[in-house]
Amino acid sequence: MPPILQVKDLKKTYEGGFDALRGIDLDIEEGEILALLGPNGAGKTTLISTICGITVPSSGTATVAGYDIISDYRQARSAIGLVPQEVNLEPFETVFNTVRLSRGIFGLRRNDALIEDILRKLSLWEKKDNQVKELSGGMKRRVLIAKALSHEPRVLFLDEPTAGVDVALRKDMWEIVADLKRQGVTIILTTHYIEEAEAIADRVGVISKGQILLVEDKQALMQRMGRKQLAIELREPLAAIPESLKLHDLSLSEDGSVLTYSYDTKKERTGITTLLSALSAEGIVLRDLSTSQSSLEEIFVDLVEEGAA
Repeated sequence: MPPILQVKDLKKTYEGGFDALRGIDLDIEEGEILALLGPNGAGKTTLISTICGITVPSSGTATVAGYDIISDYRQARSAIGLVPQEVNLEPFETVFNTVRLSRGIFGLRRNDALIEDILRKLSLWEKKDNQVKELSGGMKRRVLIAKALSHEPRVLFLDEPTAGVDVALRKDMWEIVADLKRQGVTIILTTHYIEEAEAIADRVGVISKGQILLVEDKQALMQRMGRKQLAIELREPLAAIPESLKLHDLSLSEDGSVLTYSYDTKKERTGITTLLSALSAEGIVLRDLSTSQSSLEEIFVDLVEEGAA
């Protein structure tokens, strides 16, 4: 079965010569969640706008559900739901009518039962008769998602969906996304919040300066590129790291009570056994040991810095 979204050598050059997209290749499987990470100006929004038909590509191709975004524009756009960054809603319209009218834009028959189902799943049903201007920022973002789902798209783009939303509402949004995935919706999420990718994505893509640096399974990425750290709590603090231990990748806390050893999970040997033997030979007594792994945020920063080099 072909990917539901296929992008081949997609480029976008604006007047003046700025290359916003520089040959994007991307395949997304049906039913997965892809988190697209990148700094401001990386090309995330341009990529989404191009696939959704808002921006015309300079060259390259893209298909959604088998439909070309240029030659089969209407069919491709009908397969897409878009939740933009900006909250742009008619303030005096009711929630129910806002979502119902969005379905009508796609030429679909009225289906109030479907609209009710969407609003209930997004915890908006009790607000259905409220004017949009009466809603909180978080509720307005839910209305944007409801609008995007009103024509039953197979692919949903979420462009910075939790920007400016507090932590509690952000986690609610993650649950909504997870529920949509269970319903079979394919989701492409752009975000500045690395924890979103860690919490809900199946795969992570990193984009910088209009180029995809990688797209990889989230867990495989962390395993392949992550470094682990071993925190060694000492019974007695050290004034400095002994000379015999300086060949190891160690750092000492300010109070001298914790040694931190960094090691690469990709290597066959971690060097921990050798380190512990060296500590014992120095007469250093341990109180406790604990390990932690690099977060996606650290991996993301490293990738972007490598891409900029």
